Amino acid sequence: MLLVPLKPGRSLMDWIRLTKSGKDLTGLKGRLIEVTEEELAKHNKTDDCWICIRGLVYNVTPYMEYHPGGEGELMKAAGADGTDLFDQVHRWVNYESMLKECLVGRMALKPIALPKESTSALSEEKKCLNGMLPESKIVGTSKSFAPSYDWFQTDCSVTVVVYTKQKGMNSEMVILDYEDSRLRGEIIIRDYSYLLNIELSNAVQEDIAVHVAEKVGKVEIVLKKKDNIPWKKLGQPLESHNSFIKRTDQGLYYRKCKLISKTEVTHDTRLFCLLLPQSTHFQVPVGQHVYLKQIVTGKEVVKPYTPVSCSLQTHFKEPSCHDGACLFLMIKIYPSGLFSSELDRLQIGDYIYVSNPEGSFQKCQVQTLEDLFLLAAGTGFTPMIKLLNYVLTNVNSLWTVKLMFFNKTEDDILWRDQLEQLILQDKRFEAQFILSEPSKEWNGKRGKISSSLLSEFFKRSKQDSKVLICICGPAPFTEQGERFLKDLGYCKEEIHSFTA
Repeated sequence: MLLVPLKPGRSLMDWIRLTKSGKDLTGLKGRLIEVTEEELAKHNKTDDCWICIRGLVYNVTPYMEYHPGGEGELMKAAGADGTDLFDQVHRWVNYESMLKECLVGRMALKPIALPKESTSALSEEKKCLNGMLPESKIVGTSKSFAPSYDWFQTDCSVTVVVYTKQKGMNSEMVILDYEDSRLRGEIIIRDYSYLLNIELSNAVQEDIAVHVAEKVGKVEIVLKKKDNIPWKKLGQPLESHNSFIKRTDQGLYYRKCKLISKTEVTHDTRLFCLLLPQSTHFQVPVGQHVYLKQIVTGKEVVKPYTPVSCSLQTHFKEPSCHDGACLFLMIKIYPSGLFSSELDRLQIGDYIYVSNPEGSFQKCQVQTLEDLFLLAAGTGFTPMIKLLNYVLTNVNSLWTVKLMFFNKTEDDILWRDQLEQLILQDKRFEAQFILSEPSKEWNGKRGKISSSLLSEFFKRSKQDSKVLICICGPAPFTEQGERFLKDLGYCKEEIHSFTA
């Protein structure tokens, strides 16, 4: 293949930038389709060019000006199967990656003449082979709102594609687990979950990739084959597979996570770092919690905890664990508490079960805020940690962020040094520590939550500023805080209580 000079702005890096821009390069708005030979043949012009390589069809029209061999080379296979031509010229090229955003779909199976009694069996096999799967089992919602899925394969991978029909999808909305040949995926769409639950036909490697096309709501789950053999079907459906139900109507799903570190935060609080399985895709959104499950004195006990960042410094990046993603939990150890004491006895390398995330808090609640007030008592500070990291780095409309933090003694204040550093680092942030059992040397505020303390510290940056007040602590503290704030004129929509 002879190289031809390309126009300015048409280099390989320019093409990569275009593929990552979110622009629809297929013309199908994120859908994958079955392509017949007749349909493929229609797309044989420079301004409408489809090419088939190893059973997969790509719309290479947008790639024409970026192809180093020029349009003429691509047009040799326009509207046809270009596998042989591709192998002759540049088999070494990773076309699957380069043309991923141009994927139209797969070639349709050619009909096979069979006796009449075999027609039904062929129809069912064709459905399995091509991933043309039944519509979701919809519970309590409209048919048009429900997602659907399909799958396709190459020599070395199998890709499951979920069409959520929702703009603004992101990786936090995708939870994926692979264990003992079972693939379980949950796609969160507002108050609903779309579930995939399949025993795969063949073994796959643990490093599963998840790609989300936010603008079209398409989720791709890429599985690497252990053996490069063709799959006749994706697998055997398991309980609740391909269903779309309210999140409140389904139980919690747990996976085993390994304890890889445990550090002291205060005299009675530890920071636990849990390693997620390599084959788990899992992120806990800001303001949401997980449940830990452990056997205590012969009984299964479940408790909610809010994952935290491992630092309050806004410039600090989460460390990447040696072979997977980590979950940090700040937990107070109660001497008489069965569950927390059991957690404290865990040794490095021990396992504990962790659930999917839950919670009603949404990032959209803070996207346009001008004032954010945080009201915390003790370990009620934990939901505030990720929230602080997020708003101070992502919410440009913020004028002020104020934390009122109640504790018994100075020794109980979680991450006091980091909070004081954050005050110096970001002029929008203020923190006030209030102790109920201070030492004689304490020069700060004393007492318990009251209307006067709240009114003195929580003042809007301007009269009509958009404000949100987040509260977390023991139930009596939260209830009192809500009551005092309403008495001070804050409306229900301006108050969010973190409760598990």
